[in-house]
Amino acid sequence: MLSHIHIRDFAIVDQLDLEFDDKLSALTGETGAGKSILLDALGLCLGDRADSDTIRPGADRAELTVSFELDESNPALAWLDEHELREDNDCILRRIIQAGGRSKSYINGRPAPLQALRELGEQLVDIHGQHAHQSLLRKEMQRQLLDDFGGHQELLRQAAALYSEYRDLQREIEQLEGGQQDYESRLELLRYQVNELEALGLEAEDIEALDAEHRKLSSAGDLLTTCQALLTTLYDDDGSAQSALSHAAGELERMRSIDPALGDAHEMFNNALIQLEEGCDNLRRYADSVDLDPGRLEWIEERLGSLNDLARKHRLRPEELPARLEALREELAHLEGAEERLTALRQRQANIMSEYRQVASQLTEARRQAATLLDQSVTGFIKELGMPGGELRIEVEPQDTNAPSRFGADHVLFTVRTNPGQSFGPVHRVASGGELSRIGLAIQVATVNTAKIPTLVFDEADTGMGGAVAEVVGRKLQQLGRTHQVLCITHLPQVAAQAEHHYRVKKESDGETTRTTVIRLDNNERVEEIARMLGGVEITENTLNHAREMLEKAREAAQEATSA
Repeated sequence: MLSHIHIRDFAIVDQLDLEFDDKLSALTGETGAGKSILLDALGLCLGDRADSDTIRPGADRAELTVSFELDESNPALAWLDEHELREDNDCILRRIIQAGGRSKSYINGRPAPLQALRELGEQLVDIHGQHAHQSLLRKEMQRQLLDDFGGHQELLRQAAALYSEYRDLQREIEQLEGGQQDYESRLELLRYQVNELEALGLEAEDIEALDAEHRKLSSAGDLLTTCQALLTTLYDDDGSAQSALSHAAGELERMRSIDPALGDAHEMFNNALIQLEEGCDNLRRYADSVDLDPGRLEWIEERLGSLNDLARKHRLRPEELPARLEALREELAHLEGAEERLTALRQRQANIMSEYRQVASQLTEARRQAATLLDQSVTGFIKELGMPGGELRIEVEPQDTNAPSRFGADHVLFTVRTNPGQSFGPVHRVASGGELSRIGLAIQVATVNTAKIPTLVFDEADTGMGGAVAEVVGRKLQQLGRTHQVLCITHLPQVAAQAEHHYRVKKESDGETTRTTVIRLDNNERVEEIARMLGGVEITENTLNHAREMLEKAREAAQEATSA
């Protein structure tokens, strides 16, 4: 439950600390006193978007903190465990709003994004606003209320999963069917291209070898001529290098016997002669190996020409053609199997649709059963709220299951009649504004126990009611307070009198500044506040006695209900 709220420099609140207890608490005050400020602060701590205009004039930031005490059954504890934010059974949400609109948020002292506050807040507090009944006019809200009341979450999860898979299959089928027009022409082109490339029978390394052989054959004449010229110059001519080295080596051999110091020179020239002769031998062998094969050269040039032509056609380098061939083979196999895949996809989709219809049928039956129970519960509350002829009937009509949706196949519509014998019709067409408020409150009260949310907030949900009806509203909220913590902002004394705890919101001004204060009332202060709500400007002794009587009757009724 909500145990504490701290507000500093927010709107017209300079500093405020409030402690809350379980059961029903009423917050009252004159119009404009600032009751909505408390809800705004709570909403910001639960992840609402911030506005720098909410900072109190003269302050540089607003600070808001709400504290909750959680029991082990609260799903919020599991959320805190999952996100490693648990601190015993306490949960503290803090929000700091800075000038310029920037804000910081914290969960149990650790920074957290707004989305985390929202997710956690949905498991801590359920706020029913002044105009909550207006949301009942939306068909999607009516369906959601019925599903929440009936606990259909697992069936909805199954329906959503099947719908999602069906939609994905439909998208893939449409893509394949949409490509049928170009299917044959593309298939023909792929087969031609694959055959054309396969006819070459090449790998990337073959292309490199052809390039190397082409370079050698195309230069064979030049290579042979050069080798022969070198051999003539180095070895065969009378004045060749071999002759000169041979003569030098012979002379040094003779002179070394005269002066041994020439031994090294002799050895060097002798080695040079040996290396020259070996080099010339290599040149002769190479010259003998040079193949002047114009037929082979012509064949290679034709083959390389074909490769280059195909490479240009595919906008690739020749060595990339083998990879291109593999890609074309894969696409061809894919297209040749498209018809089989399309058949398989259609069969899978038919199976999914069959499963979907089964789940949708189960969901329809579950909704109809829940609708009967909710009809009875809400109708009972409507009658207690001063509409003796009022009755709710929830229509659940299956729609065309050939067009599935994530929420099942049903059209859910809340219909009412406000007088016996009157035809049932959609809520917004049959009910007046005041009747709509009562019907909305009845539905809220009837469905509130379906959620495991410990704290319920009603912000003037009793708008448009009064007298005996208002007293019934108060008793219903008091009844909710036996199983939940209920905070109720109200202008009705009949509702406030039913509360276990009572807070008064008051706006004060010293002529220069205005601020809102909230105090928890003792019994005497409650009498005065109820009397103010009853009597207006002038409070008489009769008004005070009436207030005392209302509070006493409320206490007696609460005691009787507790002991029953």
